[in-house]
Amino acid sequence: MNVQFRDRAEPASSVGVKTAIADCDIHPARATKTELYPYLARRWHEHLETYDKHQYQGMMEGPPYPKAQPNASRRDAYPPEGGPQGSSLSFMQQQHLDPNNVVLGVLNPLASGQGIRNHELSAALCSAINDWQIEKWTSKDSRLKGSVVVGNEDGLTAAKEIRKRAGDRNFVQVLLLSRNVEPLGQRRYWPIYEAAEEAGLPVGVHAFGFGGNPITASGWPSFYIEEMVGHSQCQQTALASIVLEGVLERHKKLKMVMIEAGFGWAPSLSWRLDKCWQRLKSEGTSYCSRPTIHTGIMTIRRGCCRPASATPTARRFI
Repeated sequence: MNVQFRDRAEPASSVGVKTAIADCDIHPARATKTELYPYLARRWHEHLETYDKHQYQGMMEGPPYPKAQPNASRRDAYPPEGGPQGSSLSFMQQQHLDPNNVVLGVLNPLASGQGIRNHELSAALCSAINDWQIEKWTSKDSRLKGSVVVGNEDGLTAAKEIRKRAGDRNFVQVLLLSRNVEPLGQRRYWPIYEAAEEAGLPVGVHAFGFGGNPITASGWPSFYIEEMVGHSQCQQTALASIVLEGVLERHKKLKMVMIEAGFGWAPSLSWRLDKCWQRLKSEGTSYCSRPTIHTGIMTIRRGCCRPASATPTARRFI
């Protein structure tokens, strides 16, 4: 809980800040529940008002654990004109972009159409989110770049959305989440990687998601802190699947960006993959064309980046 004990003047724009930074994880929000309606067909307005949207999880609405802060945001993040945190461009500029000298901000919309059981609705919402990013954010501040949000559980439709946005300089990556119906190396997601590689866009895998399963291998934990700690486990699962299913071997130009789940686990994961490969390479997986005991380490180093600003696609905007 944040408690403001004394008044503080708002920081002046860029004062005292000499080093420009790239923020690779900005979460924009919609000011109202109907803000996406201009980008959606009329049928979806009626559908959402009647049925809403249902995610791949046991809870009908909202996250499985309440946050210690509203929307996991600071108390002073509410825009003065009203609306949820992250919904005002002018307030984002005043509170974050200007005083911190942010020259590149990558938008990662989380409350989107991803993880919804109705795949047609999911695709419509994701496309609307992409149009909304341009209209409300990237067209009004050149420092901001969007993420191509896709209906991740329908790989073919997701690939169409990526190709639709290919070459659009408003976007610098494709956005996936770490918790999905299946591990991210599975074949249902392969069309996404193929389209991303064609478009020259890295794939950002952000923590969280709605796959319908608990974050642990043995059921739902008791506390939100366990959920938070578990994000690194989800990213390891996703990355191991991507490596072992041959995604990075099949798409040698593809870059993966692991977002908001740390990276201290990467060396030990690489070591363990390498160690197990020595014993289990005869199992039948054909993920690597180079039979070497260093395959796992080499593949992770070549195909994965930590901060989004380190990717060639993002770098050209700085």
